[in-house]
Amino acid sequence: MLAGDYRDIPDLRFSVERLVSDATTVASRLCFDCHPKAEFMGLPVDGRRVVFHENVFYRFAEGKIQEVWSVIDKAAIELQL
Repeated sequence: MLAGDYRDIPDLRFSVERLVSDATTVASRLCFDCHPKAEFMGLPVDGRRVVFHENVFYRFAEGKIQEVWSVIDKAAIELQL
């Protein structure tokens, strides 16, 4: 999944704005600032700069990520286009 993301968004970078964890879960608010090459999340970004946030939860078991719940602020991207 990440290999495809970096292929489609060569400058893919994010900063962690919030990070909370307990014994089995890590939750984070991430800020992305990037230039997707073409379509991104069904939107015609075509190399324009977009800044957006993702709220994501990772559940761990046996040292591996077992589940991921993610919400990306697509409306913020739409407003920039």
